[in-house]
Amino acid sequence: MKNVKNADYYQIDNRIPEICQLKGIEVLSAKLAWEKYNWTKKYFLKKPKHGYFIWVKKQPQLPIFTCITIANKNIKQELQNLLVVEKNLKIKIQGTCNALKRNLAGVHQAKGKIILKQGSTLQYRHIHSWGEKDIVEPNYEFFLEKKAKLDYSYKVFSPPKKLKMKTLITLLEGSSANLNIVGKFSQTKTEFEETLILKEKGASGIIKLRLAGNKNSEITAYSKVVAQSESKGHLDCQGLLMNKDSKISLIPELICKNKKAQITHEASIGKISEEALNYLRMRGLKEKEAINLIINGFLEN
Repeated sequence: MKNVKNADYYQIDNRIPEICQLKGIEVLSAKLAWEKYNWTKKYFLKKPKHGYFIWVKKQPQLPIFTCITIANKNIKQELQNLLVVEKNLKIKIQGTCNALKRNLAGVHQAKGKIILKQGSTLQYRHIHSWGEKDIVEPNYEFFLEKKAKLDYSYKVFSPPKKLKMKTLITLLEGSSANLNIVGKFSQTKTEFEETLILKEKGASGIIKLRLAGNKNSEITAYSKVVAQSESKGHLDCQGLLMNKDSKISLIPELICKNKKAQITHEASIGKISEEALNYLRMRGLKEKEAINLIINGFLEN
């Protein structure tokens, strides 16, 4: 992985010290893209102050890396990001958003739109790592044209004080999406809202959640699949309670508007198995080591 300071787009607080131009890819600040390309105005909610614009025009040879960092106290980031992938291209992106210290009390608000043109494929790995006083609100919309494919994985390595995340994926004919959200939370209030709209015939999608609640955590997840055509969708929501002071609410919803659609869900909330814990301890692991192994297995399942 690239060093964050060598990312293709690197933003620290509200400064942009690094933008790299790759062959076949245009990377700009969102503000400059608004001024340069009139067509971007239909995707931005308003004239952006901060954020990135990535336009993938030709097949790249390497993954794209973005990094957005909070480095100083009481910083507020209000980002509008736009990613456009042209027809029949296969793209990999790794995005990192983080705080450099645990006590910066920053605010990270990101509104993003990702447009996958016909036949394109995007593998997007999105990693968040925050401080205990930060407030984080990512809001991303994905629009998949005919036969486009999305594999989006969002992982929280270190949770903020408050996390509110929205994800909306709209799928046209024959397109497919996998959304995978993973996180272990403590001392935090977390709310997820994910929606798959299966708009046209042959669209398919899966939402998969693995959420572990530790000390003084409150996790709520609203997961929805809307089938408007002959299509397939599935919700797989699982929570793991690690502490008596934690709370997890999983709220799956299926809305079917076409008699030929097939949409399903499974949801469960459990605790660490005493049987599994005792099994691992009998084989020489300390209790903390055994618990960590069980949690890691749950999150990777």
